[in-house]
Amino acid sequence: QVQLVESGGGLVQAGGSLRLSCAASGRTFSIYPMGWFRQAPGKEREFVTAISYNGATRYADSVKGRFTISRDDAKNTVYLQMNSLKPEDTAVYYCAEYRAGWNTSPTGWGQGTQVTVSS
Repeated sequence: QVQLVESGGGLVQAGGSLRLSCAASGRTFSIYPMGWFRQAPGKEREFVTAISYNGATRYADSVKGRFTISRDDAKNTVYLQMNSLKPEDTAVYYCAEYRAGWNTSPTGWGQGTQVTVSS
């Protein structure tokens, strides 16, 4: 069972930046797509971004041009750089692993890290 541990959340003013990290256990990290989801209070969890084993990326329209996903396979870590943050980005952010491919539902989740953007 993979273990995903997020870090880097916090409180930031609108227009600011945060960088989230997700450290994964397991020797096969580099072959699976990884992603980030978020869940705001009273809303369903939603897709934010994903990165494939070869560096291809996908983004939700709401974060395109502001968020960047990257991975460091040597460190078993995936990152989410968030710039130009808006109050509507406030949510718990979850790291996800796609063991069955990124056209399917994630097969592993982290515990989440809170991001709060003040106006």
